[in-house]
Amino acid sequence: MVPQMVKEVHILPLTDSGAPDVQGGYIYLPPPSDPAYTVRFVIEGASSICRRGSLWVNIPREGQSFQRDSFTEYKLYPDFNRNLEIDIPIHQAGSFAFYATYTPLPDFSISSIQTPAATATPVYYIDVSPRLTLHGDLLPLNALSIFSLISKFMGSYPSDWDRHLKGISERGYNMVHFTPLVQRGASNSPYSIFDQLIFDPTCFPHGEKDIANLTEKMETEYGLLSLTDVVWNHTADNSEWLQQHPEAGYNVETAPSLEPALDLDDALLEFSKVLKPLGLPTVLENVGDLLKLMEGVKIHVISKIKLWEFYVVSIDRDADAAVRAWVGGNVLFPPREFDNDGLGNLEAVESWSLAQKADFLLQNALVNGDRLGERYRRRTDPNIAAALLTTIFGRYDHQSHSATDPTTAHAEMVNILDELNVPFYKEYDTDSAEILEQLFNRIKYVRLDDHGPKLGEITEKEPLIESYFTRLPINDNTRKWNRRTLALVNNGWIWNADAMVDNAGSTSRAYLRREVIVWTDCVKLRYGTSPKDNPWLWEHMAKYTRLMAKHFGGFRIDNCHSTPLIVAEYLLDEARKVRPNLWVCAELFTGSEDMDYVFVKRLGLSSLIREAMQAWSTGELSRLVHRHGGRPIGSFEVDDISRRSEVEYPESHINGGGKLTKEVVRRIKRTPVHALFMDCTHDNEVPAQKRDARDTLPNAALVSMCACATGSVMGYDEIYPRLIDLVKETRSYTSASSNDKAANRFGAGGIGKIKKVLNGIHTLMGKDGYDEMHVHHEGESITIHRVHPKSRKGYFLIAHTAFPGYGNDNGSLSPVHLSGTKARHLGSWMLEVDSSDEAKKAAFGDEEILKGLPSWIRDLKETGLDVKEKETIISVPEYFPPGSIALFETWIPGAEHAEGLDTFVTGGAKEAFSGTSLIDLNFILYRCESEERASTNGQDGTYNIPNHDPLVYAGLQGWWSILRKIVDTNDLGHALCNHLRDGQWPLEYTASRMQRMAEIPGHKSLVEPARWLKQRFDAIRSVPNFLLPRYFALAIRTAYTAAWTHGLELLSDNVKKGHRFLQQLSMVSVQMTGLTKSASLYPTKMVPCLAAGLPHFSSDWARCWGRDVFIALRGLHLGIGRFNEAKDHILAFASVLKHGMIPNLLSDGKLPRYNARDATWFFLQSIQDYTKMAPDGLGILREKVPRRFLPYDDTWFEFDDPRAYSKVSSLEDIIQEALQRHADGIKYREANAGANLDMQMKSEGFDIKVTVDWETGIIYGGSQLNCGTWMDKMGESDTAWNKGIPGTPRDGAAIEITGMLYSTLVWLEELRQKGHYRYSGVKSMVDANGVISFHTWASKIRENFERCYYIPMDQKQDERYDVNQQIVNRRGIYKDLHKSGKEYEDYQLRCNFPIAMCVAPQLFTPYFALQALFIADSVLRGPLGMATLDPQDLNYRPYYNNSEESTDFATSKGRNYHQGPEWLWPTGFFLRALLIFDLKRKKTQEERTESFQQIARRLTGCVEAITESPWAGLPELTNKSGEYCADSCPTQAWAE
Repeated sequence: MVPQMVKEVHILPLTDSGAPDVQGGYIYLPPPSDPAYTVRFVIEGASSICRRGSLWVNIPREGQSFQRDSFTEYKLYPDFNRNLEIDIPIHQAGSFAFYATYTPLPDFSISSIQTPAATATPVYYIDVSPRLTLHGDLLPLNALSIFSLISKFMGSYPSDWDRHLKGISERGYNMVHFTPLVQRGASNSPYSIFDQLIFDPTCFPHGEKDIANLTEKMETEYGLLSLTDVVWNHTADNSEWLQQHPEAGYNVETAPSLEPALDLDDALLEFSKVLKPLGLPTVLENVGDLLKLMEGVKIHVISKIKLWEFYVVSIDRDADAAVRAWVGGNVLFPPREFDNDGLGNLEAVESWSLAQKADFLLQNALVNGDRLGERYRRRTDPNIAAALLTTIFGRYDHQSHSATDPTTAHAEMVNILDELNVPFYKEYDTDSAEILEQLFNRIKYVRLDDHGPKLGEITEKEPLIESYFTRLPINDNTRKWNRRTLALVNNGWIWNADAMVDNAGSTSRAYLRREVIVWTDCVKLRYGTSPKDNPWLWEHMAKYTRLMAKHFGGFRIDNCHSTPLIVAEYLLDEARKVRPNLWVCAELFTGSEDMDYVFVKRLGLSSLIREAMQAWSTGELSRLVHRHGGRPIGSFEVDDISRRSEVEYPESHINGGGKLTKEVVRRIKRTPVHALFMDCTHDNEVPAQKRDARDTLPNAALVSMCACATGSVMGYDEIYPRLIDLVKETRSYTSASSNDKAANRFGAGGIGKIKKVLNGIHTLMGKDGYDEMHVHHEGESITIHRVHPKSRKGYFLIAHTAFPGYGNDNGSLSPVHLSGTKARHLGSWMLEVDSSDEAKKAAFGDEEILKGLPSWIRDLKETGLDVKEKETIISVPEYFPPGSIALFETWIPGAEHAEGLDTFVTGGAKEAFSGTSLIDLNFILYRCESEERASTNGQDGTYNIPNHDPLVYAGLQGWWSILRKIVDTNDLGHALCNHLRDGQWPLEYTASRMQRMAEIPGHKSLVEPARWLKQRFDAIRSVPNFLLPRYFALAIRTAYTAAWTHGLELLSDNVKKGHRFLQQLSMVSVQMTGLTKSASLYPTKMVPCLAAGLPHFSSDWARCWGRDVFIALRGLHLGIGRFNEAKDHILAFASVLKHGMIPNLLSDGKLPRYNARDATWFFLQSIQDYTKMAPDGLGILREKVPRRFLPYDDTWFEFDDPRAYSKVSSLEDIIQEALQRHADGIKYREANAGANLDMQMKSEGFDIKVTVDWETGIIYGGSQLNCGTWMDKMGESDTAWNKGIPGTPRDGAAIEITGMLYSTLVWLEELRQKGHYRYSGVKSMVDANGVISFHTWASKIRENFERCYYIPMDQKQDERYDVNQQIVNRRGIYKDLHKSGKEYEDYQLRCNFPIAMCVAPQLFTPYFALQALFIADSVLRGPLGMATLDPQDLNYRPYYNNSEESTDFATSKGRNYHQGPEWLWPTGFFLRALLIFDLKRKKTQEERTESFQQIARRLTGCVEAITESPWAGLPELTNKSGEYCADSCPTQAWAE
């Protein structure tokens, strides 16, 4: 037996621009697996990036190490029949990048143009989650329960550490987060690191060895993974290595733009020292005191240091330099200013205002305007300034000493420079105002505000405001440096700062404007943009990072938003070399979710820290829980398991055998950034401070129920009374969980015991994949129900929060109804806390240890649990005060076999639908309202969803068009989902519809599909109603996919193996070709027939149109292998030939109407196509066709008249009859003419006349009162007086008819020569022999075609053509008509000439053809269709509204149907013509490929339209520029 391997594939489609086609653009993949799963890049073969394209990916191969700059190239070759698929196995976690390079497709041109330069797409990222294991078992991120510790409060190592870690483990946590364990700086803050490479010697005397032992023991004995902070963007202000490497920081040498900020900071420090001598207060009692100080700052700081000198140009310096250059003749005229010698515009310049002269210098002469720096950094180029003086005063003449002396010129330049400085002074004023505002607010906060630290007297040691700079000491290490170089910027943060901006860099003035809230114990590190900029620092921090990765399983990136991305990327790459499965979370506050994604994608962040204590109300806490809780319960299954046949991989042939692979295909879907949701962090105020201490329990419980990594901090479970001060606190931790062996009992000592329960449940749910939830907020209560998507096991929590101000009542939670669900009560508890002042004083008063508030967990009376047959009702007990929780285990009886239900629902469909025909599939998949009504004798239509539009189809496509978007967006609130939860009517409708049809004789092939649907729906009827949308969608998608796939299998190989767009177009054939009671091809027998468009042309007389059928036949039947259906339509319409014409309206052959001059030629073209495309296609010519009317006889009679179908002709004879009747000339009045036939038409319009001009061979016909071509809109408005007047009569010789006539003649002559057609021509008295051969007739047309239709680009050539220069509107085109009733209509540019080009390219001069197509491409082509009239034409009216009842003659009642609106079907002929003539000039394969790419580019709109349309087709027309047209058929046969 051949071995089988299951291959998991994650599909990553790329757009035409090379971007990932994933909503939100965030690509997050699961941990690496064994065997490795695959990312499959899917690129449309016609995509722009395939033009000389390559995909570059830096995902390493198995066994390779990751190198960020090492990309593997995958060549992209255009393929217009399929998608390109590139499979890349994933062997490592991390952030990987990809991009594409390609040569853009040039704009289409008829002349030679330069090939665009090669270009690259932006870089995109793929994040692969790390694979975490604990004791050999996989630990998913959602199972992490993290406990945060501030290491300096842990006590003695290892004894106190062991005690605490054991307690943490016993509470069910599985990872510990340590604040930095390396040596701390002078402030003693864990985040102010003295030496990154030395572990804290006061705690770890054996250094790295102690750390190695610690982390190993944690994992092996306590089941705890380790996580540590990494601090990359600052170091302690007393780090000794700064003295050796001051370049590692920002100073005035490494960042000259800081010069004014340093001067300001020095001045503020000096000001603090002289307050008393200046008579200013040193102790601030109120805002009035502060205002006095601010006045002092203006005078003694900002004015004193002359801060403006950093902004303005030096007038004396620059004026002197300009005059010297002028006198010395050193004059430089800027390009394109003045004239060649600079003197030509003297009078104009002399009249300039001072502002204009200053603006000239600003635009042309300003130097160093890019940033601030040293004083008077900005200056003007003296040579350009001299050019301005020269233009004003002329060149300086040394011999005559000029009429203008240098003193005058100097004075003028001083005035100009004064004006130039005006905006710079405004800039200074703005910054000064911001400096004062920031100083005021900060001083007020630190010295006056109640919520601030209320610092005391202002002294030299406690200055007015924090210094922005650390000034390194002067010693042997630092004396070699410039003293100002030793002033290094302190790190800090800014409200709502742009995370991508370096706040100490040259583009920012944050330090000057005092916008930074600094940490005075931390020096900001300056990396530059690469290791070359600061090699020592990069290597030092890389060593630090590798050391941390060696011993810790995860990183928390401190201040990630302030760390340059390029630095974080580099250092994480270093870390992952040491520990590939490094878990990385980050403290990230960018202020923008989009910016969060940038950091997450580029760094491969596993989780972002989110804080429950940031919630200010129960409602906000509910929102946070909902955000991180998981997917909604009953979410849709978005992955599709591939059930294609096993694929034998050629490369795996072993001893003649092969390994068979079954693919499990998963879509990469929109993913929110994974969270590490903390009930409290070491930065948060605790519940006892911010809410009510009792909220500790419900807050923790709610967090633990979320489907993400969760965490807490030492002191939270213990109910510490306030946030621990990281810097100033010196006491050690205590915890009942660490000390009290009796803590196994619920009682005093915090919530540790309950945390064990909550953490245990959280880990279980995370490991097993409980990722669905429902959150409900009511009053001060929140409920959360989290369940497994398959087994439906779950846990339900009620939490009564304790936010201040809501009293002690039970809240207002209504009884909870869990439909179809059983529940078991696990426990209900409340937290009591002694929050009295005495208790807090006792906790604060201990000088040795950190204590929690006295607290007790109380068991509550069992919550009301009413378990019924179909639901469980949960009610809170009588006493359920704030700070209470109730916990339940839930399950759905029998749902443990849900995976079996999924398998059953999604199985067997392929076999069930395998016996159906394409006509069956028309019923199964489609049927619009009128078709369904016709098939059910008016009883049933499409399904009407309450509060939603009815389905567009009664079949599966109707359901799937809605469900596809619901499933994609997981829109459980959609009207259909609500409807399904209310009842099972959609199941009944769908199953019974199929069953009823299967029971009708002749529809045996529907029995199995009907049985399959019934069995699946019966199986899901018993699921709870909230799951019904999920299972209904699963069943519908499965059936739809099986039916749709089977439909493709019944079509030709080019469709089965072709592009998705081709398949979508081909399935419109199934959509349009069906059996309906209201319409047929024959009057007395029911056969399938082609609808012209849905829903307007779907039933009765409006369904089957001669012209429409034969325009559509090539695409919907012949091109996809439906030759029998094509033959049926050809023979049926041949049977009703009359007057030498086929009917426009067939009406089952009962009442055919002959008013279409073009239908016959589309019919003959289709026969020609059939003979060339179908197997034994020529055989159709000998088919015998019963005739509805007598041959060569214009007599009308009813279909049941004995003469009807009494005569039989071969198709060959019918073709000849059509040609002969046209050659003879056709003249008749429509049968049954009058209002009953057409109530809009004037009487004269019923008169039909067609003649041949035997000089040219061209056929002419029609009149100004009828419209015999496809542009057949008749005026209908009495109000606008256009009734009976066609919008587009197109009488004369329509260009497409001439083209098809020529095509037919050439084809028949070819057949005659090969003995396949027995006629050689037509009888005609104009020829001496009485016969005009097909060859002669065709030759006449060819000889005269361009003379009659072409309008040359050069009017000098008009004499060669039939051109009236006075009427020409546009040149280089082909006329739409020849010899129409209104001559100007001949000259209109319309979209019909490409039809002639496709069927008769021999008639066109290739260059002229390309020129005309180029014009049409730019003038007529819209996003989907072709404009029906030149926008330059006075008759252009591009908005169609058939119901308009106005006085506008042109548009009322939609008379402008073909006067500008953009029709879809001509697009196909246009693109075919463009390809035909473009290929004629292409010599190489690459050039020919480019031609196809030009076509593909122009199909983009159609690809999007058919994909998004609920009708799964292309519309009849759009308004201008692709705008929606309400009166268009949303899907049309001849548009496909």
